[in-house]
Amino acid sequence: MTTSSLGKLYPAWRKLEKHKEELLRFNLCAAFDCHPERADIFSVDAAGITLDYSKNLITEKTLTLLCELADQANLKTAINDLLTGKPVNNTEKRPALHTALRDPQHNCPDSEAVRTTFVRMEQMVNAIREGDWLGHTGQRISDIVNIGIGGSDLGPKMVCHALEPYRLDTLKCHFVSNVDPSHIDEVLRQVKPESTLFIVASKTFTTLETLKNAEAAKRWLLLHAPGNAVEKHFVAVSTAIDKVTDFGIDKENILPLWDWVGGRYSLWSAIGLPIAIATGMENFRLLLKGANAMDQHFSQANFSGNMPVILGLLGIWYSHFWQAQSHAVLPYDHQLTLFPDYLQQLDMESNGKSVNRNGEAIDYTTGPVIWGTEGTNGQHSFHQLLHQGTRFIPADFVVPLQTHMSNKDQHRHLVANCFSQSQALMAGKTRIQIETELAAQGLTKQQIDFLTPHKIITGNRPSNTLLLKTLCPESLGALIALYEHKVYVQSVVWNINAFDQWGVELGKQLSKPLYEALSGRPNTQIKADDSLDASTRKLVKAYLQNNHSDQNS
Repeated sequence: MTTSSLGKLYPAWRKLEKHKEELLRFNLCAAFDCHPERADIFSVDAAGITLDYSKNLITEKTLTLLCELADQANLKTAINDLLTGKPVNNTEKRPALHTALRDPQHNCPDSEAVRTTFVRMEQMVNAIREGDWLGHTGQRISDIVNIGIGGSDLGPKMVCHALEPYRLDTLKCHFVSNVDPSHIDEVLRQVKPESTLFIVASKTFTTLETLKNAEAAKRWLLLHAPGNAVEKHFVAVSTAIDKVTDFGIDKENILPLWDWVGGRYSLWSAIGLPIAIATGMENFRLLLKGANAMDQHFSQANFSGNMPVILGLLGIWYSHFWQAQSHAVLPYDHQLTLFPDYLQQLDMESNGKSVNRNGEAIDYTTGPVIWGTEGTNGQHSFHQLLHQGTRFIPADFVVPLQTHMSNKDQHRHLVANCFSQSQALMAGKTRIQIETELAAQGLTKQQIDFLTPHKIITGNRPSNTLLLKTLCPESLGALIALYEHKVYVQSVVWNINAFDQWGVELGKQLSKPLYEALSGRPNTQIKADDSLDASTRKLVKAYLQNNHSDQNS
């Protein structure tokens, strides 16, 4: 193994490299046989969540060395810097103070404005939920359409789905993000202009996808309503007050944001308005409370008993020392079906970096590919690869121990499947077990010899299991905050900035001249000497040939 620059930076890194060689023959099942107390040693409780990480390729020495690594990376100082508002986003010279939004005692620079915003948000929420907010014909609001993208969509949408049992039956929430017109059209077919409220969520109010969808929604409304109907059917969450009012949204219907709230960390702010409308402001505050409980644990617990730190360090252990390239997140609750999608942005947009905080190219891997879906659906698709594939893929299983549903027996089947999958990944199935089973079925030796290799499951594949007592606002808040902090822990060890996303901006920049070219306007004709590559020129030509009659529509 070639030692990266991290091996020179951290003495513990070299120790971990040597330690990994010691564990090449480590067997999880044997470890449990030798140490029955293993599940107690490698577990931690925090903020209503239990993490069982005993099914990992680790010993107590591994944990000690990983904690040494965290110490050498000055993680304790970095945690304090994050939570106290130091400019941890060094490329944009600002803090990442999303944690202040869920701490009523936090004295951030805009703490009074935050409290005022939450008061206004609660008034708006109550008016909508109690039927006092009326549309242009005097009807109460029946549908909320959130128009946003990225953090202004993924977080609120995921939480609203996760907290379905807490939602008000008389209100339906819809989410529009894609600039593809079929997305907004699909939603508009489900709602009525006289009883729909649109929330336009855009920090800068310049995001193309959001503005185009907002304009489409406005046109649709004004086809069925007078011009002054916009003030009754549109609200916005943004920092750009002037741009929002120019769009036609009343100033009283605008909730502010602050530049120290990153998009993928913004559901705790007024971006969470659809969550509060759907579930009530009290449940939104409980969501914040659960997240704050995890923040306190993250701030105070020793590294060896610190849940976000442990998850972050385990991810580094596998990414670097076991060459894992991806990480599966497998929620065993239908309400958490969008959780892996949410984590994709949280993790990959934060830690998908190739230079360190000083702008220097790095020679080590950073963020893994995050993927997954709800159990048990995944068991009938990609779990085959987890069990018998050639790739090394650690996994997180997330499961509530209680259900809101009345069918408790069916829920027991769900939980049994969750536990059995982590057990199967660990234990696998040996040649002897398979041969014994096939012989008991009366197969011949020739048949047994043929089938056995296909049925062998090596096991010894690592996983974490996260137990929630029930999926409620508090536990969900804690779960989200747990993964936020895990991502930050890894960014600190990798010495990268988790709070910028310059790679996202390039595609936006390039799309503007391409839009002009696709419009077929005379001053943007694609020529051989243009800066566009030959492939892109050919693609533009194909579009123009197939849309020659409606380029300007």
